[in-house]
Amino acid sequence: MRMVVLQSGSNGNCVYVEAGGIRLLVDAGISGLQAQRRLACHGVDIRQVDALLISHDHRDHIRCLGVLQRKFGIPAYITEKTLAVAEEFYPLGRLGKLFFFQPGQVLHLGDLAVQTIPTPHDAVEGVGFVLDDGVHRLGILTDLGHPFPELRRLIHSLDAVLLESNYDPQMLQNGPYPDWLKRRIRGPRGHLSNHEAAQLLRSALGGRLQWACLGHLSENNNSPEIALQTHQHVLEGRLPLAVASRYEASEMFCLDQRPPG
Repeated sequence: MRMVVLQSGSNGNCVYVEAGGIRLLVDAGISGLQAQRRLACHGVDIRQVDALLISHDHRDHIRCLGVLQRKFGIPAYITEKTLAVAEEFYPLGRLGKLFFFQPGQVLHLGDLAVQTIPTPHDAVEGVGFVLDDGVHRLGILTDLGHPFPELRRLIHSLDAVLLESNYDPQMLQNGPYPDWLKRRIRGPRGHLSNHEAAQLLRSALGGRLQWACLGHLSENNNSPEIALQTHQHVLEGRLPLAVASRYEASEMFCLDQRPPG
């Protein structure tokens, strides 16, 4: 099982995963050209991608759905309500083959099982994903709202995770955002702080979790250095960590080996 985070942040999200003989993209928040070039740097031809999973209707996760389908012919898995909201707000253009699922449903793509995990984020039908090839379990968990009860148990069941670590509370409080936006970010339908994400990872120490990649960092209310410092303090250096970039692709992360960084 292998993963490349092509980009992660409010400016666009897209993740590549190979597992169970299937090649997937998760979310469509970057252009087709960006996705194609960044995958090519890892020796991956985007035209060999089997499916595209859409987590929710926010622009940074769905804006290039139509482009990826028209340019590369990738079938997409999405909820009906997510598509309806996205088409109302964004110019997706002509779409290709779509498969609809319900939040909480398990998708079967070849030998790969994809659990769709409903989240309390402020989207119409937001989900996270857990990819299970029968040997390893990888979580793609961003835009989570808050540390809802099932999340701790879920992370404990994973071998690796891309987990949102969106903001530093002090930076958010002292930053330039209006009060309504600050309340939205730290509220129950917003994002996880560095400390909240770190506590979730701490609860999985001693289990099967091999590494974590921190994602969806805020440009204005966080930094890779602050996120890592918080996590390393809470985790006491007991879990290998990496940070996904807002601007470029990550290294290829593999199960059974430590991530770069």
